[in-house]
Formats: sequence, structure tokens, C-alpha cells
Amino acid sequence: MSITINILYTGTNDSAKKFAEEMVSTGIVDLVRAEEGNERYEYYFPMDDTQSVLLIDRWKDQQALDLHHQSEMMVRIAELRKKYHLKMKVERYQEIDKI
Repeated sequence: MSITINILYTGTNDSAKKFAEEMVSTGIVDLVRAEEGNERYEYYFPMDDTQSVLLIDRWKDQQALDLHHQSEMMVRIAELRKKYHLKMKVERYQEIDKI
């Protein structure tokens, strides 16, 4: 059962977009996508909120997500969030078994 996490990063002066661009340009996104159990890691820009970026992050199971949260990438991601002074809104969705 996959777990999907939606994270809305919000800042000012295009800081959320700059954060996402640095995540890509430094290779952090590629490293996360290569982690065991990662099924999706994509950024989207809401049309009606130019100061935010949405990350859709999906993992095979809780164990894969837990390993990701303990990884070096999480330290680097936290440093970038702090650098760009971002606020986060997090939503979690889990697939249910088919009936």
C-alpha cells in the first residue's frame, strides 16, 4: 500500500520556486528518486498561488518513508527550507486495500 505525501511549501519573493529549482540543480531530487521504495517525487506550481510549490511524494510503504526520513537528504532538504524561509502544509494519503 503506497503512501502519498503532499507538501505545500510557501514563502515570499519566489522563494518556494527557488527552493524547488535548487533541489533539482543540486541533484537532491535525483537522489531521492533513486532511494529504495520511492515511487514519485515531483514539484508542481499552483496557478492561483505564485508563492507556493506543491511536492507530491509517494513511497512504497512506511518502512521506505521512514528510511528516507533518516537519510542525509532530509538534512539537506531541511537546510534548504531554512535558507528560503519556507512554511509547510503537509497532507498524507494511504491507499486502502481493494475490496
